[in-house]
Amino acid sequence: MITIYQLFGFILAFTVSLVSTPFVIKFAKRFGFVDIPNYRKVHKAPKPLIGGLSIVLGATAGILYLKPFYNYLVPVMLGGFIILVIGMIDDKYNLTPKWKVLGQLIAAIIVVSAGVKIDFFIIPFIGEKIELGVFSYIIAVIWIIAITNAINLIDGLDGLSAGISAIALSSILVLSILNGQMFVISITVILIGSILGFLPYNFHPAKIFLGDTGALFLGYCIAVISILGLYKSVTIFSLGLPIIALAVPIFDTIFAIVRRLLNKQSISSPDKAHLHHRLLAMGFSHRATVMIIYAIGVSFGLSAILFTRTTLWLSLLFMVALLILFQLLAELIGLIGNHKPLLTALAKLINKREPLKNKNN
Repeated sequence: MITIYQLFGFILAFTVSLVSTPFVIKFAKRFGFVDIPNYRKVHKAPKPLIGGLSIVLGATAGILYLKPFYNYLVPVMLGGFIILVIGMIDDKYNLTPKWKVLGQLIAAIIVVSAGVKIDFFIIPFIGEKIELGVFSYIIAVIWIIAITNAINLIDGLDGLSAGISAIALSSILVLSILNGQMFVISITVILIGSILGFLPYNFHPAKIFLGDTGALFLGYCIAVISILGLYKSVTIFSLGLPIIALAVPIFDTIFAIVRRLLNKQSISSPDKAHLHHRLLAMGFSHRATVMIIYAIGVSFGLSAILFTRTTLWLSLLFMVALLILFQLLAELIGLIGNHKPLLTALAKLINKREPLKNKNN
């Protein structure tokens, strides 16, 4: 359960983030941290960036109050600082993707070198232990960079990235409470408080954007926390928990990569075919689009929690069903353009059955 001290840490992080955001807005305007509209962006007027700085201030206040002890705290905070600096530089000068990834790589290596990784996993049904060895470092680094960028990629509407991050962290919080992981509970509670303190200024119509300062920082924190929440060893199905909890940014990123490869574009090239773009194109309002994606995020967050309460066979069926569901959703709204393999296969199957029905009649 959440202790009274952790609750106070939540309130402190929320308050500091809420109170500091107006000052961050003034700071952003004065020093030129402003997002200029272009053909890809939904907003029509310049908006202050680096809203993530408010979240960082709130989280820092919460950590200083709770003083959560953990061997990895210093390297995790150092990595977070590097991500913060990279985000601020990008918000000001628009770094190229390779420089952003380089900064993320350095941060990830620092954290993983300190021991934030999964050393082995256990195959269910047979109970065989698989040592990951050097691959544990590689997998952890890739995971941190991937989730850091996934959260950043969905930051296209007011309140979207921050809200989805809060939802994903809430799922991780519940799982941590069920497993009694006090350090993860403390950090997660602090981050949720910081995000909720910032959201009133970020929800549509936003007074300030999260910016890469915030989106990259939140992505990094969620990636690291999800690894810490798994501990050093897991069953292979447990690896699916953070993926389910983070389904919205993960699958939106995967479909973006597939879409760009199919269109023979660079995977880093921007487009207007992300989940939120497609919902807007279908006629949903800005607020409605964000709330729909929130609902999808909550659904997957609850699914991750229920996933831990079922048998292994049910977990396997559950995961397959979720993958099919998300693929259908992606094809229906056009996340991968005109490529609809699953819907095409279903249509062929239905067409094959129709002649059989007519013949029997």
